[in-house]
Amino acid sequence: MILRVGGLASQSARCDVFAVGPVMTPTRRRDRERLIGVLIPTPLPDRPRPGPEPIPELPASRSPTAASPDEVLIGMARPDRSGRMTERGLLGALRWPPGHRLDIHPHSGMLVVASAPAGQHVVGSRAELPLPASARQMCAIVPGQPLLLAALVAHDLLVIHPASTVTRLLADLHARAIGGRRVG
Repeated sequence: MILRVGGLASQSARCDVFAVGPVMTPTRRRDRERLIGVLIPTPLPDRPRPGPEPIPELPASRSPTAASPDEVLIGMARPDRSGRMTERGLLGALRWPPGHRLDIHPHSGMLVVASAPAGQHVVGSRAELPLPASARQMCAIVPGQPLLLAALVAHDLLVIHPASTVTRLLADLHARAIGGRRVG
């Protein structure tokens, strides 16, 4: 093997490596590093956060005596562990067949279920209503506890009242009925 280094030729079986040019050693000084302004993004201006979506308004309330018996239908149901409940009579009165699209919104401790062509929820094949977990938590709906369902047929709405709300309303009504004395 012939190796030329600096114009000298040598013949040997051994291969020697020589450094050519300045030796590169890592720099330990940070003061030589500079940030390149083009690569640093400019901060975004402060923007206001978007406001919450408006909650759909319920129809104007009327006194219970003004509502006809055909307009408000009452039913009971118990949700299962997955949050589904069934009340075929009320769904039939509302004309909500399996596959019917719905929107479900919590409102003042109750759930308001309304027909919506582009709704996120669908009446199941066995006429079951899926109650979303977040809505169940917000309204304190517990699996197995009874729910009071009020179908407002003329308004195409189903209002779901959890047992805790019904109990509170009845306790207030009973307290007024007995003249303010405590019950049990």
